[in-house]
Amino acid sequence: MADKIKITFLGTGSMIPDEKRGHPAFLISHKGENILVDCGEGTQIQFRKAKLNPCKITRILITHWHGDHTFGLPGLLRTLSTSGYRKKLFIYGPKGIKKHVYEMFRAFGQVEGFNVEVKEVSGKFFGNNDFYLEAERMIHVQPCNAYNFVVKGNVRIDKRKLRKFKIKEGKHLADLKKKGYMIHNGNKYLAKQLTYAEGGRKISFVLDTLNNERIAPFVKDSDLLVCEASFSSDLERLAHEYKHLTSKQAAEIAKKGKVKKLMLTHLSQRYSRNPEKILGEARKTFKNTILAKDLDSIEI
Repeated sequence: MADKIKITFLGTGSMIPDEKRGHPAFLISHKGENILVDCGEGTQIQFRKAKLNPCKITRILITHWHGDHTFGLPGLLRTLSTSGYRKKLFIYGPKGIKKHVYEMFRAFGQVEGFNVEVKEVSGKFFGNNDFYLEAERMIHVQPCNAYNFVVKGNVRIDKRKLRKFKIKEGKHLADLKKKGYMIHNGNKYLAKQLTYAEGGRKISFVLDTLNNERIAPFVKDSDLLVCEASFSSDLERLAHEYKHLTSKQAAEIAKKGKVKKLMLTHLSQRYSRNPEKILGEARKTFKNTILAKDLDSIEI
């Protein structure tokens, strides 16, 4: 059975936190990887409450440099430095993040004991035998990325397709996996004609963006879409002004992208007493919607 991907919702609020929702931060855990997506103020405390060890973080994905997504970063790095963290830490983000991190170090001092490598990313920017990461540019007040965490599936031979093309099983099928095609009896067959992926999973994060045509293709077929829902649909004009999504727009993206599950986050504090308004609007368009809460976790 495939190893589970665990997503821990450390903070699910927006610019102004309330007593139940902190600033945005999410942890993806899979095998030996622990990838932190954003690091809002209070993220260290949320690690403690969730009984998670921040020294196990391997990578940090920053969607954009607004304070509610990054104010926890200086303190977190300082804690790692004084807690024996000795791995190389990779921080990824949109255009301009190198300058921001440099200015952060200039203001608060360099970390000691480990190296930090900062990369400005777009498209597929990291991969190994198990998973890959990719970024897509969003539309916000400043440069902003959405991210996909994709666990690669195992390539399986579709025996029904073999019978359809009257191909017998044998060593010749190995080329489909190695090369992506094979030559058999003078005919060329592509892997996509005779194989299928099994066990692959995809988690998408879309935070702080104006509704745009790039989102649905980027999150297409995700097993889980973690998406901002800063406003209800009656405040769509305000959402457009501040370059955010409404809950209805998030649901429409999930439906268009044919995702399996939608989890809404980044709720404005104006809904602290009635978050069901956000959830109810989304479920009218996309039924399999959940309202994320601080310290929730889900396994895919």
